[in-house]
Amino acid sequence: MGGAHGRSSGAHWQQPMPAYSAFPDRAAAFGRDPSNAVRTEMSSLPYARVDSSLRALAGRAEGFGRLAIGGLHGPLYHVTTLQDDGPGSLRDGCRRKEPLWIVFDVSGAIHLSSYLNVSSYKTIDGRGQRIKLTGHGLRLKECEHVIICNLEFEGGRGHDVDGIQIKPNSKHIWIDRCSLHDFDDGLIDITRASTDITISRCHFSQHDKAMLIGADPSHTGDRCIRVTIHHCFFDGTRQRHPRVRYGKVHLYNNYTRNWGIYAVCASVESQIYSQCNIYEAGHKKVAFKYLSEK
Repeated sequence: MGGAHGRSSGAHWQQPMPAYSAFPDRAAAFGRDPSNAVRTEMSSLPYARVDSSLRALAGRAEGFGRLAIGGLHGPLYHVTTLQDDGPGSLRDGCRRKEPLWIVFDVSGAIHLSSYLNVSSYKTIDGRGQRIKLTGHGLRLKECEHVIICNLEFEGGRGHDVDGIQIKPNSKHIWIDRCSLHDFDDGLIDITRASTDITISRCHFSQHDKAMLIGADPSHTGDRCIRVTIHHCFFDGTRQRHPRVRYGKVHLYNNYTRNWGIYAVCASVESQIYSQCNIYEAGHKKVAFKYLSEK
């Protein structure tokens, strides 16, 4: 096992990162003033007065996606069927333009025949049920303020089929407590100038390319990308925990083990702050890798 910087021995958990402290001690370099940051931001957050009910979830994100409010200000939408489309379906709720807090009255698998596009100001709240999405994944395209919680993603098939695809120009996204494995492309892709995103408490397994941040060296617009990844478990996935181009990424309190190629890869102006993580190598010992891509 390795510590926060991939050392091969002496692994241990360090003190967990506090909420709302993206890039501590380097805040100035990332455009943040660390002094009194927590109190100042909390007093101005759009969910500062949220009660302790179902929607209190909207106030609990950390890091760059902490401003995501999802469907906080909209009515409840109840998913009453496991059908791919039609009245009461998840797809029907996600395509609506108004803010919605989507909950499930059913448990089971929803087989998607195509990407499910999620519009702005939506919370997909799977708590209390077991919802598995198969066939295809979610696409967050040119949207903002989306929260996705407590869903399973499994068995996505087809060219460019990701579990969760975030592109282009999407922002204020929080993905929390999801399980993702066995897709033909990536599990989570964040590209094309999508930013202010948090991935937390997710389980990644049985897969090759776990998470891509930044499309390719030609997409200089990805310099705006900011992503926080914390308390995630990368369980035997081969690579991309994550793979970063251009963006600023804060990794903390994650556990990555038994990767197949590398754990974390940086290239093309990317900035990665890895803090309080554990890297437990199997046969492949390279935890951190840099590619120039010139």
